Amino acid sequence: MKEEQVLFRKEGPVAYITINREKALNALNDAIMNVLDRLFREIEEDEALLVVVLTGMGDKAFVAGADVREIKEAGRGRTAFITKGQHLFSRIRRSAKVVIAAVNGYALGGGLELSLACDVRIASEKARFGLPEASLGVMAGYGGTQLLPRLIGPGMAKYMMFSGAMLSSEEAYRVGLVEKVCPGERLMEEATDLARRVAACGPLALKGCKQAVDGGLDLPLDDALKLELEIYDRVANSADAEEGLSAFLEKRKPLFRGK
Repeated sequence: MKEEQVLFRKEGPVAYITINREKALNALNDAIMNVLDRLFREIEEDEALLVVVLTGMGDKAFVAGADVREIKEAGRGRTAFITKGQHLFSRIRRSAKVVIAAVNGYALGGGLELSLACDVRIASEKARFGLPEASLGVMAGYGGTQLLPRLIGPGMAKYMMFSGAMLSSEEAYRVGLVEKVCPGERLMEEATDLARRVAACGPLALKGCKQAVDGGLDLPLDDALKLELEIYDRVANSADAEEGLSAFLEKRKPLFRGK
C-alpha cells in the first residue's frame, strides 16, 4: 500500500500535520498541496480545533522546497501552477486557527514560504532557511517576496533571495525569522507545549489577537488602534470574557466555550 504523503491527527484542540515525503526531503508536490488545502478547509470548520502544528517527517527537512520537476513540466502553465500554491498558503495564513511551524530541518523555497504562512515558527538547531529560487532562474511565488521582508526587513530578505544564502537556526532567530530554537530531539515537545498553552486560552481572544495583528499591520497607526478597539469590544463583551475574568478572581480554571 502506498504511504500517505501527509499525516494528520488530532489530540483534543490541537491538530498535527506532517509532510511525509522524507526521501524527497518533504518537497511539496501537487498531491500534497491538494491534501493540505482539503485539511485546512476541514480544520477551519472544526470548532473544537484551536491550534495546528505543522512539521516535516524525519530530521533532515521541514520542506526543502516545491517539486522542481513538476514546476519544470508545467511549462507555460507555470504561473497557474504557482498561483494554486499561493492561494493555499494564503488560506493557511488567514486561518482563524493558530498555526505553529515546527521546523525540523531544511526550510527552503516553498518550505520557507510555508513556514512564513504560519503564525509562529519554532526551529530545531539543525534547521536551515533559504530562498534559492533565483539560482534556478525563477523566483519565490508562494508569498516569499512579500512576507519575508515584512518579517525580517527588506535588506536581509533581498540578501537571502539574491544570494541564495541559507541562514542557520541561530541566524534566523537573530533576524526574527523564528521565535524559538531548541535541540532537535525536543522540537515536537516544545511545539506541543506551546500548542497546549495556546489552546488553554479563550478561543475568541485568540481569534481577536490574530485579526488585530494581521489586520493592523498595513494600516496607519490611528486606524490600526481603531481596529483593535472594534475587535476588543467584540471579545470583551463575550461570555468567554465573563468566564475568564470570573475564573481568575475565583482562582479556578476557566471553561471557555467560544461564545
